[in-house]
Amino acid sequence: MKLRKVTAASATAFVLALTATACGGGGSDSGSGGGDKITIGIKFDQPGLGLKTPDGSYAGFDVDVATYVAKELGYEEGDIEWKETPSADRENALERGDVDFIAATYSITDERKEKVDFAGPYLLAHQDLLIRADDNVSKGEDLNGKKLCSVTGSTSAQNVKNDFAPKANLQQLGTYSECLDGLASGAVDALTTDDSILAGYASQEQYKGKFKLAGLELSNENYGIGVKKGETELLDDINAALEKMVSDKDWDKAVEDNFGPANYDNEPAPKVGDIVK
Repeated sequence: MKLRKVTAASATAFVLALTATACGGGGSDSGSGGGDKITIGIKFDQPGLGLKTPDGSYAGFDVDVATYVAKELGYEEGDIEWKETPSADRENALERGDVDFIAATYSITDERKEKVDFAGPYLLAHQDLLIRADDNVSKGEDLNGKKLCSVTGSTSAQNVKNDFAPKANLQQLGTYSECLDGLASGAVDALTTDDSILAGYASQEQYKGKFKLAGLELSNENYGIGVKKGETELLDDINAALEKMVSDKDWDKAVEDNFGPANYDNEPAPKVGDIVK
């Protein structure tokens, strides 16, 4: 599927073609066939990446990337319908056709590539830990016997348990916000996910000074844009849009706008197409 909005010029040409070949008074619908809107899956609860704000707008790096891609596909910001896609439901949302593509801190893994196709990557993050400001964790093994939180469907917590701290008490909740509340109250000892996500949380006004990043690079997380398996034309269009976003420096601006306040030490833009195939 080549997901591009039908412009006024192409719609007019389509109508003229129908008129020229019509054989009488039989009516026929003309138009974009539902192409006036594009539905994009994002997170709604990740500051700095994908956040639904109190006024109903959407903000974050993933939102900026998705908005740029949509524009390259022919859709203005007002044409976008944002849909919340929790980690555990991303593959299903694509398979069901609930969304056209997903930009939701979606790490590219071999297991996921069996179910969906990925454009990108568009950001290289590293798994880290968010801990209370007065705690210290110098290595993953320090989490043995501690309560570790992440979200259902995320690879992060299982990475820590498998590779670093097999005796950690793993708690998987529905959202990172729930884990953050647990960290603030003392119900959990650490929240693990990508450093980009953690930096967004730590930079929120109400949490400034309460939490800190442990500074561990426990894994490499390459974020990709997920599309339904087999949508090769759409995949190519998204990759072209991502390459253009990097080359015209809009990528750098999005990084600064969303991660700058947290002093996030980001990696350079990854090469589109790396690790995907």
